[in-house]
Amino acid sequence: MKVLIIDDEQVIREALGRKLRNEGFEVVLGSDGLEGLRAFHASRPDLVVLDIVMPGMDGLTVCQRIREVADTPVMMLSAQAIKESDIVIGLEAGADEYLEKPIGLDEFVARVRALLRRAQLSSTDTEQGYTDSYLNIDLHRRHVYVRGTKIHLTPTEFKLLAVLLENAGRVVSQRDLLEQVWGQEYIDDVYYPRVYISQLRRKIEPDPSNPIYILTEHRIGYRFEKQASNRT
Repeated sequence: MKVLIIDDEQVIREALGRKLRNEGFEVVLGSDGLEGLRAFHASRPDLVVLDIVMPGMDGLTVCQRIREVADTPVMMLSAQAIKESDIVIGLEAGADEYLEKPIGLDEFVARVRALLRRAQLSSTDTEQGYTDSYLNIDLHRRHVYVRGTKIHLTPTEFKLLAVLLENAGRVVSQRDLLEQVWGQEYIDDVYYPRVYISQLRRKIEPDPSNPIYILTEHRIGYRFEKQASNRT
């Protein structure tokens, strides 16, 4: 698998790259946003690791540019303490992951592997879908349509929706969501489901403040509710 690392801090960029190479990854490096974006188009990596604060083109802009042309998983790095509002901003730009620097190298590799796994659907996922007069989910083609218009979901958002759909009508606990969507490496990141569910609702719900598809079971988890007009 090929990973593109875009970070203006040479020490961090090279340390992360060296660690990934030692773990068997092919690595491409970019020292700023513009160089990284050019490297993305030239190398077509399987995953992008992207610093947020860089001179010239910042990481959020690079992520938005990537999202215009590809669904490649994007892991954003921040040197500042991460707040939920920061994660939302990253998600809105199209990021899948938001990590705080410095990060241990072993944990970094584990998160990279988890994100790559998350971007892949299992064979059982491809056998299911959902259609009603408002929402259409095609898990085989990885397409989601709202009122006939295709919308963009990041690999993580799509995996989250797929897990909820596979368990339609049943509550999926927050812990189970963390394990099935993010992986064991994220089991303590208890705020992740809430933040990502909120973002997913903004994209697929007719009224995100009064959801009809992704419902909250207080202190338990979430469930996907099929509507009466479902045809699949």
